[in-house]
Amino acid sequence: MTDYGHDLLFGSFVTPSSARPAEVVELAVAGERAGLDLVTFQDHPYQPALLDTQALLAFVAARTTRVRLAANVTNLPLRPPAVLARTAATLDLLSGGRFELGIGAGGFRDAVVAMGGRGLPPGESVDALAEAIGLIRELWDTGERGGVRHRGTYYTADGAKRGPRPAHDIGVWVGAYGPRMLALTGRLATGWLPSYDYLKGGTAALPAMNARIDEAAREAGRDPREIRRFLNIMKPEQATADFLTELAVEHGISGFVVGGDDEGAIRRLGEEVAPAVRANVGPSGPSGR
Repeated sequence: MTDYGHDLLFGSFVTPSSARPAEVVELAVAGERAGLDLVTFQDHPYQPALLDTQALLAFVAARTTRVRLAANVTNLPLRPPAVLARTAATLDLLSGGRFELGIGAGGFRDAVVAMGGRGLPPGESVDALAEAIGLIRELWDTGERGGVRHRGTYYTADGAKRGPRPAHDIGVWVGAYGPRMLALTGRLATGWLPSYDYLKGGTAALPAMNARIDEAAREAGRDPREIRRFLNIMKPEQATADFLTELAVEHGISGFVVGGDDEGAIRRLGEEVAPAVRANVGPSGPSGR
């Protein structure tokens, strides 16, 4: 058994289609009605077939009252970190502390460049993400006096005013797969947010990836339990109670985000699968806290 000490969370991964904006919002609302804990949307600002995720999150926040909201994951190269810090804090304040910051180094480099962003090579994009997370947290820290002065390799802030302070300690959930990104997650993140379809070897890859995060956390003086482990499962038929129970008990996964733009699948996840997984794991397992 692997237990990182977190209660179980269940969420949806809704496609933010610009062809059916009202349906996208209604699917998010359906997730809250079904008892889900989290609603997420992919963030591809260069794709006109998709709604702008930050604007969508604000709209959904106004239509919901309980469910947490996040991008899955924010495209950093087209979301400058100083501005992203303000956006995240604003969404958190407006939603009453329900926003979490899913973030990644950014893929689809050519599409990013076409939109005016920097197309950093993979190694540099990891370093840029680490720098951005630090800058974002500095801007949220209104307890420090004076402006933020940051002259890094990729980002600069020359006396930027701090704040606004978020309504709660926003989670920083990183989409990570390679060794350097996993190490970054262990050093800096409060959540790991990969997708099952991208795991080389499926669940067999999870022990080594968890171990890399744990090792980096300890080297940074952190407790690995500070980092919640999520998993995106894009095919709703894969998200059975037995499979999610195995992920929770054997691999310490405590956040399950399931794809599928279908209200029936969302209801099944919230009303049938989630209660069954919680019952299977029981009070002595990862969800018993």
